[in-house]
Amino acid sequence: MNREATVTYIKQHGILPESKFGQNFLCDETVIASIIESAGIRPGDRVLEIGPGIGALTRELTKLEISLVCVEIDKRLAGLLRDDQEIDAEVIDQDYLKLKDYGAETFDVVISNLPYYVMTDIMKKIFAECVNAGKMVYMVEEDALERITASPRTKQYGPLSVLCSIYGTVSVVTKVPGTCFVPAPRTTSAVICLDPAGNKISRELVLFVDRCFAMRRKKLKASLKCYDTETVDKAYEAQGFTDNVRAEELEPEAFLRLYNDIINAKSQRGTL
Repeated sequence: MNREATVTYIKQHGILPESKFGQNFLCDETVIASIIESAGIRPGDRVLEIGPGIGALTRELTKLEISLVCVEIDKRLAGLLRDDQEIDAEVIDQDYLKLKDYGAETFDVVISNLPYYVMTDIMKKIFAECVNAGKMVYMVEEDALERITASPRTKQYGPLSVLCSIYGTVSVVTKVPGTCFVPAPRTTSAVICLDPAGNKISRELVLFVDRCFAMRRKKLKASLKCYDTETVDKAYEAQGFTDNVRAEELEPEAFLRLYNDIINAKSQRGTL
């Protein structure tokens, strides 16, 4: 859908974009094509689209030989998507953050236009639940890129940047000016692609990384008191950490190693 078609559709259905849902509808066919191309979708793939809006991207996705599931928080828009003869997809009208039992582990590709205010929470949920996704493609505000790609010892470094790095490689596909949306936001957006490196991210790992940054101004051990002290001490020794180390100083891979040492030890004790 181009701008003219998008404006016509909005007027025809009396749609008033909801700011509380971050509704800015993509209306640039070139950007839509770049999203699909970067997703590397193959015939037979099972694809999850979060926040389809009025379906500009959805219509193009349904032209592919795939199984498509869309999650839309706006019940009216979800109804319009279901009734649209051009769209062949399962449409779920729920808040994705509250969604359960949707076959998360079956998806090969995840695509989403992420509102800034829920970006981190949605990405964490996807990491924790869509554990077999071989590609993730997101539209994010350009300012949010720092939180996704931040390096240790920087202000923006936190759970999200750690998890993205553990998952794999983050690349910027294209920058998207506000004029590519209706209504046009004042901010510039970016399409980013996450390619996996082979590390599985579980719900427990997401929780662990969150805990590590819970008291980021204090020593990391203060955030790990919920785990067995002896196990943590042995994990520290194995990784060569001093007692003074802080979460913001560690490379993403260090969190994965520390998590594996602590959880593996816990599992071994449970089998004795």
